[in-house]
Amino acid sequence: MPVLEISDLITAVDPRSGRRLPVSRGEVIRRLDEAGDARAARIVAGLPVDRDGLLDPCAVDSLLVGVHAELQRLSEELRIGDRLLHLLDPLFRAIRESSGPGPYRLVDVGCGLGYAVRWLAATHALGPDVELVGVDLDAALVAEADRLARAEALDCHFVHGNAFDLPEAATVYISTGVLHHFRGPALTEFFRSQAASPALAFCHFDIAATSLAPIGAWIFHRARMRHPLGRHDGVASARRAHSDETLLRAADVPGITPLLYEPRGAANPFCTTLRPIIGVRPQLEDPFRRSLGRAARRLFDADHLVGRSR
Repeated sequence: MPVLEISDLITAVDPRSGRRLPVSRGEVIRRLDEAGDARAARIVAGLPVDRDGLLDPCAVDSLLVGVHAELQRLSEELRIGDRLLHLLDPLFRAIRESSGPGPYRLVDVGCGLGYAVRWLAATHALGPDVELVGVDLDAALVAEADRLARAEALDCHFVHGNAFDLPEAATVYISTGVLHHFRGPALTEFFRSQAASPALAFCHFDIAATSLAPIGAWIFHRARMRHPLGRHDGVASARRAHSDETLLRAADVPGITPLLYEPRGAANPFCTTLRPIIGVRPQLEDPFRRSLGRAARRLFDADHLVGRSR
């Protein structure tokens, strides 16, 4: 049976216009029951609705903002900012070497409350020639991300919409905890959209599909998340994590060289929670490897991954 996340079901947005669509609580419960997830169905049954049985959008927004605030604390504990910078710093150095002076633009796809973008802005880690933009289809999350950035006086901004429909293209796309939301052909299309853009590279962190991931997610979210929805979706996310092979196949699109950093077979499963898939234009691969230095040994393409698994 498919593993579903409640947060994916209780909001619906037109991907082109960004317009909020009504969601029937009964329909969500039906889908969860069909997936054999009675616990998730009970959680949704407790959410408020109007007289037509449609979920109250204000209550849903408040709930999701609260859950994402707790997710931000997890990001802080997992040092997501440092992990991103470990790869983004050499990546932008390679871009400057091969493409000349900026300005450049980093776009965070599905930014949520914008923790990654705000961390990069607060640390000034990538330099003044990199514009920092967060994009999400959820208007409430974008509004809260923008409020937090203004309160912290950070030089970054957030956009409600589709990250691949921005008037100004990205130089580098990033995301954290987004890839597992795309299934089947949609995952390949996600990478194709980036390959079809003028972007030079992407760096997407997601849950590593290890045998310990669901257990670790249960322990971590039980200890850190207060709302049952956050606890449920944290474990569901780990169960939906893509294998290294799936990610490399999906990212193998024309014009992009896909690389995994510290794939499952090359890392300690007790320490590996997230790992990134990186895509670069072919002319950028050698400068990127040089910029990484000794850490380049942790990069694997599809051929090296297969060879290691034999």
